Amino acid sequence: MTEILFPKIMFSAGESSGDQHAANMFNELKKLSPGIQGLGMGSTKMRQAGIKLCFDSSGIAVIGLIEVLKHYGEIHAALKLLKKTILQEQPDLLVCVDYKEFNLKLARFAKKKGIKVLFYVSPQVWAWREDRVVTYGKAIDMMAVIFPFETAYYEAENVPVKYVGHPSVDKVHPQQGKIQNAAKFSLRLDKPVVGILPGSRENEIKRMLPVMLGAAEQLAKLHNGVQFVLPQADSISDELLQRYLSRSLVKVIVIKHQPYDVIQCCDAIMTTSGTASLEIALLQVPMVIAYKLSASTYFIAKKLVKSRFIGLPNIIAGKGIIKELIQDEVTQENLTAEIHHILENTVYRMTMLSALADVKEKLGPGGGSKNMAELVMKMLQPGALRL
Repeated sequence: MTEILFPKIMFSAGESSGDQHAANMFNELKKLSPGIQGLGMGSTKMRQAGIKLCFDSSGIAVIGLIEVLKHYGEIHAALKLLKKTILQEQPDLLVCVDYKEFNLKLARFAKKKGIKVLFYVSPQVWAWREDRVVTYGKAIDMMAVIFPFETAYYEAENVPVKYVGHPSVDKVHPQQGKIQNAAKFSLRLDKPVVGILPGSRENEIKRMLPVMLGAAEQLAKLHNGVQFVLPQADSISDELLQRYLSRSLVKVIVIKHQPYDVIQCCDAIMTTSGTASLEIALLQVPMVIAYKLSASTYFIAKKLVKSRFIGLPNIIAGKGIIKELIQDEVTQENLTAEIHHILENTVYRMTMLSALADVKEKLGPGGGSKNMAELVMKMLQPGALRL
């Protein structure tokens, strides 16, 4: 009996968001090719989707120059192992999901060994180092971008590119309505509900949660009966959160595994930048974006980054629709003032909501994971490099 050979896809995801994207993509791939095989680097979500992990990336999901240097040994070991896996397994396609510099090195290696490479989530060439378009173009066979305006950068350099839609558009949906969720979380809708989203990495929690809790204490004095909720990221331990919450003078309701239901209940949110701010925008909740890096990382970033904004809603809108507090601006006084403004000024609040609606419309109807799965299947066809 002839053995049936199913496609073998290798994934490389170094952060929690990439882990989720790869898992979603693989689940869609299994619908198109039930026998497809998946292996590579990732974490819990990929494992649950049926991808065989050769390296668990949860220990190397770090951001910032200093943090990367601290974990250099682990990161180097992961890269070495994945290169070895490519040689041993000879996958039909390597899908690099975000985790830019690491995956660029891996993509170069795979390309030299004759393995097709699909890169998912472009580096932010519109923010800094636009020349990376050419660099990545030499290491990959296809760039899948998640913002419609990104395609122009690659087309200008004749790098194969496809806009697949932003994955958040599909996944950001509450399981229940606002009234049902408020009852479930013991929240009063006649009193303000303020969300606290301090990030999904340990170093973000350490930098952002104390100042957000300080702002919460000030807001409690300004708004009678104000309620605070914190949707706990899966990557953050109870112990780490309680280290700060136990010292807080305000009650914070911590809720696990239901971020969109929690966000939906909020009247205003303090959040870090990144995907969280985009998810809040999709759920149409007013917010303030705040972010701090280590002093050395911020010094370097300030010299390199050319984008006017750090928040994705502002970048997509092309203007400052959300207040951004960066580095030294991240104080409890500034956070308090902006949340208070959102809660008290109806015109300001409605203007922000209107702008957030425009951001949601610009991202389109979604289907990112399904589009990625279809792109993968096309790239598996012999000779399919430029689609």
